[in-house]
Amino acid sequence: MENNVVTEAKARSILQRVAGLFRRTPPAPKLATAYNETRGKHLATHLEVADTAYTRRKGLLGRDGLAPGSGLWIFPCESVHTFAMRFAIDLVYLDRHCVVKKVRSSVPPGRLSACFTARSVIELPAGTVEATGTMAGDRISIEANS
Repeated sequence: MENNVVTEAKARSILQRVAGLFRRTPPAPKLATAYNETRGKHLATHLEVADTAYTRRKGLLGRDGLAPGSGLWIFPCESVHTFAMRFAIDLVYLDRHCVVKKVRSSVPPGRLSACFTARSVIELPAGTVEATGTMAGDRISIEANS
């Protein structure tokens, strides 16, 4: 790049790399189970794990809802938004020891929620927090599905 001029070959190489970023297929979801040890109830038996930049950024966007028993565990994460979502969700914020720091029930689309002491958040179908009695101080175990 002499005198701030990019050669045609260099420009083509840059464009191919940038275009390749958009053509990659998303990673296959990792699955886990979330169990509230304090209450003795499952929060989710089909918990998708969002631990990459792509999966954290995508979250639940583009979905029409969450089936009962399903959810999304995002980490690291201390805040979420429901802009452009089509349904309400429950949020369970966890610290690094998987102790519940905060819960939010039936968060409708177009909202922001945060817990700056959290390390991760579990997004669940609306009504799950109430049905399981989950509250701050509960211990959650998350185990990978085999």
